[in-house]
Amino acid sequence: MHDGSDTHPTASNNGVVVRKRRKGIYILPNLFTLAGLFGGFFAVVMAMNNRFDLAAAGVFGAMVLDSLDGRVARMTNTQSAFGEQMDSLADMVSFGAAPALIAYVWSLQALGRWGWIAAFVYCACAALRLARFNVNTGVVDKRWFQGLPSPAAAALVTGFIWLMNDYGVNRLEAAWVMFAIALYAGLTMVTNVPFYSFKTISMKRSVPFAAIVLIALAIAVINIDPPVVLFALFVIYGLSGYCVYAWRKGKGMQASLISTSTDEPDERGLHR
Repeated sequence: MHDGSDTHPTASNNGVVVRKRRKGIYILPNLFTLAGLFGGFFAVVMAMNNRFDLAAAGVFGAMVLDSLDGRVARMTNTQSAFGEQMDSLADMVSFGAAPALIAYVWSLQALGRWGWIAAFVYCACAALRLARFNVNTGVVDKRWFQGLPSPAAAALVTGFIWLMNDYGVNRLEAAWVMFAIALYAGLTMVTNVPFYSFKTISMKRSVPFAAIVLIALAIAVINIDPPVVLFALFVIYGLSGYCVYAWRKGKGMQASLISTSTDEPDERGLHR
């Protein structure tokens, strides 16, 4: 991705006109990124005010915006190195720090030391996962994510809170379940288990009419009971990578489907 710029003609020593580029920042994709960042910030503020339904909505809203900013940048040819870094930092807030803090305020604080350890492990793993993604972004198989993507991990944590809050479950009684989910989501982010990325789905490609009908049905099903349906979908996705890993192991195939950087971090020995 390259910075946006304006051009201004200047004369060189040999009389040839050279256009200097004035660096700038593309507005459109970064607006989506900033909106996603606000979603994460909004989620933390709502959790501090014990509005955990709105906190979960903020994280899920950030997920939608995160899926759009990169596509918008590519569609409008406004990719930039600044945008890449901004997106990564926004993801750390919305899908790393925010879910950890929401889970801690919701129930993990009742576990004392164990609670903040679980919250920190999740937050730290999100940072490690994003850093590894940035390092390996040029060499990975685009069809797969290396480890659970941070938005899906955030959906597991906040989706569970949203579900329990919607059904009026005593949050203190669910503290240890929250503990287990936070650890599972966090540690799965830093595994080499492959998760399908959905990046091979092209929005510009024509699809059969039946596909549009299925999309409409999916939206209708989600609207029946959003907390239950969305949490169930992300649980299935959160387990799917281990199923792919086990299936390939059983077939005697290379378990990891990811090509990783040979520079830093050196992970060649981990992929067998």
